[in-house]
Amino acid sequence: MSRISDNDSMPTPDRLLHTGAEHPVDPEDLVMASGRDVTPALVEKARQDLAKYGARAVERLLP
Repeated sequence: MSRISDNDSMPTPDRLLHTGAEHPVDPEDLVMASGRDVTPALVEKARQDLAKYGARAVERLLP
């Protein structure tokens, strides 16, 4: 049986949280954000979405 440590039950500190807007999104990041496996076809689709929508492509997946 595993025990949950006090650190595991604590919220993540604000200094460690980020929205992703601080740095560019790679096509692979976009595919992973969709919850799908990274495949060449999905990476290409993500590349096209990033070209069309820019950083907003992520917002289409994640509210």
